[in-house]
This record gives sequence, C-alpha cells and structure tokens, in this order.
Amino acid sequence: MFVLCGFPLSNYYNKVKLALLEKGVPFTEEDVATGEPARSAGSPLGKVPFARTEHGVICESEALMDYIETRWPTPALLPADPWQRAKVRELTIFLDLHLELVARELYPQAFFGGTVSEKNRERVRALLNKHLTGFQRLAKFAPYVAGEHFTQADCAAYVHLPLVALSTKLVLGEDLVAAHGIDWKAYVKLVGERPSAQKVTADRKADQERRVATPS
Repeated sequence: MFVLCGFPLSNYYNKVKLALLEKGVPFTEEDVATGEPARSAGSPLGKVPFARTEHGVICESEALMDYIETRWPTPALLPADPWQRAKVRELTIFLDLHLELVARELYPQAFFGGTVSEKNRERVRALLNKHLTGFQRLAKFAPYVAGEHFTQADCAAYVHLPLVALSTKLVLGEDLVAAHGIDWKAYVKLVGERPSAQKVTADRKADQERRVATPS
C-alpha cells in the first residue's frame, strides 16, 4: 500500500496527492509534520511529502511523481513522446524551482506573521519578474499548462500558482502572476472542476479549519 506522508496544507504534498487521485491509485494518508516528526518517520531532511511503499521510503515530490508515473502508467500524466515528455518535466521544474521556491521567501510575511526585509522583497520581485517572463514562453494554457491534456505540470501549477500570486499581492502589493498576463484564476477554476482537484481543495480547507480551531 502506498502511504502519502505530510499534511494537506503543503502544496508539494497536494501536488503528489493530485497525481495519485488522477490515476485512481489506492493510497492512504498519514499526517506528519515537518522537522523531527518527518525525520523520525524516514524523511532524511525532515521534509514533506514523502511516501512509504512496499520497497521503502521515498522523499522529494519529483521523485514521488516519477515513481507514481512508472508504477501506475495509466492514465498517463506524461506524454509518450520523449520530447513532449521532457517539455512537461521542464514546466514542472520551472514551476517548482523558479516560481514557487522563489516566492516561498515571501511566505513568512504573507502567511505566518513574520517580516521580510525590503532588500529581500525587492530581490524576490526582480527574480519573479524575470522567471515569470520565462514561464510565459514555456506555458501554453491551451487549456492546460503544457497544452491540450492534463499532465504532471498541472499538478504543480494548480497548487503553486495561487500561492505565488497571493504572496506577491500581500507582500509586494501586486499579484505578479496576473501582472504578467497569466489568467491563473481562470486556469485554477478549470482544473478545479476535476474531481481530483475538488478533493485536494476540500481536504486542504478542512485541514486549515482544523488547525485554526486547535492551534498548537
């Protein structure tokens, strides 16, 4: 049995969960916090998500996505053609590393009551403006990120783009995703019609409400 470990507020957890749901893979979920709980459970750096499989523990969301696609190849979330397959991976890596990971530096102020220095805010703004311009050259939104079909890139885009947009609006005073002409709200609405996305969103909201009701 595949056991997905982490928590529903994590966008990377939800990226993997979305792929599992799209494929109809039987899996269970185990709530594991970052840090020592995750490290004790088998995640070397104490990060989520990670998964327990019949062969052992796997960490890192892209490694998990690759395992899921190889282990359960249908329905496919990567094209069969090697070039198109690489282009989907390219988009996913771009979303993970060049958009979400950069915007993540704003999250302490956007979502957790912290403060980001003006120097770091402007550095993040410059990087995201550069990277969003690059993302526009790669993404198709026709209607999905990589083109006509829902792929792994959409698993990443659906969970990352709203956070990039919201964090920049809250901290930088401008939704940089929208400012670059990316209609992310229409895209999220489209993907949000899929049962898999509805499940991910409902579970995330329920987890958020639970954490607010029972703060640590």
